[in-house]
Amino acid sequence: MARASVSRRRGRRSRVPGFLRGAIPALVTPFTREGGVDEEGLRRNIEFAVRGGSSAVCPCGTTGESATLSHGEHRRVVELSVECSRVPVVAGTGSNSTEEAVELTCHAADAGARAALLITPYYNKPNREGLLRHFREVHRAADIPLLLYNIPGRTGQNVEPALISQLAREGVIAGVKEASGNLVQVSDVIEGSGPDFAVLSGDDVLTVPILSLGGCGVISVASNIVPRLVSGMVAAALRGDYGEARRLHYRLSPLLDVLFLETNPIPVKRAMDLVGLAAGSPRLPLAPLGRENERRLRAALRGMRLL
Repeated sequence: MARASVSRRRGRRSRVPGFLRGAIPALVTPFTREGGVDEEGLRRNIEFAVRGGSSAVCPCGTTGESATLSHGEHRRVVELSVECSRVPVVAGTGSNSTEEAVELTCHAADAGARAALLITPYYNKPNREGLLRHFREVHRAADIPLLLYNIPGRTGQNVEPALISQLAREGVIAGVKEASGNLVQVSDVIEGSGPDFAVLSGDDVLTVPILSLGGCGVISVASNIVPRLVSGMVAAALRGDYGEARRLHYRLSPLLDVLFLETNPIPVKRAMDLVGLAAGSPRLPLAPLGRENERRLRAALRGMRLL
């Protein structure tokens, strides 16, 4: 029996909120030619994602270039997302400073976000006790469900399943965006954290495998461009139709191959510009997509009839 059938083995229905059971675009932050936030472009992008079947939207994450947004811009993007989205907002509010994470998370809660996504503190490389205290402190301060964002390739530190499960049992976190790329770890997290804990894929290419283990959705880069396709794939897997989920996964594969040719969100922003969505250039220290990789991106978009 697969580890991920936790909820069936325990004989009770999962209480994971419905908006976390689906495809959630990790929104880009579109910029104007002058370098400011393109508010009208963000509105259009959110409406496009919602019409494509997204269950929620996630501003100010990695794809949203949160690391180079000022605090004022960060707050405005969250406020605007809540204002214009017809689906719940999962706001990125993490920081390598606990005080800043508390401030951003409390703001997101006050603005009307339904959940907050907190990346594990990067660069600091806190010890186990430091990680526990970080998330406990944010939980004590902010009245909003917290999702831990585990992405060791960005933070330099993997959050072990035992620590995630401990935070889940304490009620500190309501879920995790898992981008470790390790399916054994994902399985261990699902088994150790119970049926009411939301495990979302943080890697588009691993969405179907993670759903097959008992995950509930994905926070997706590709959903910025093809929200209906990603939403359909997740919906098929959640209803147990893995034949259809696999078919849609392989339809997506050419796009996924090119969206990560360079550091995210460099390729997805260029792709969005090419297909008529709002994106603009990434902020330094990220530079625009290289010429050869743009050729490959254009070929993939044409192959999927997006150009």
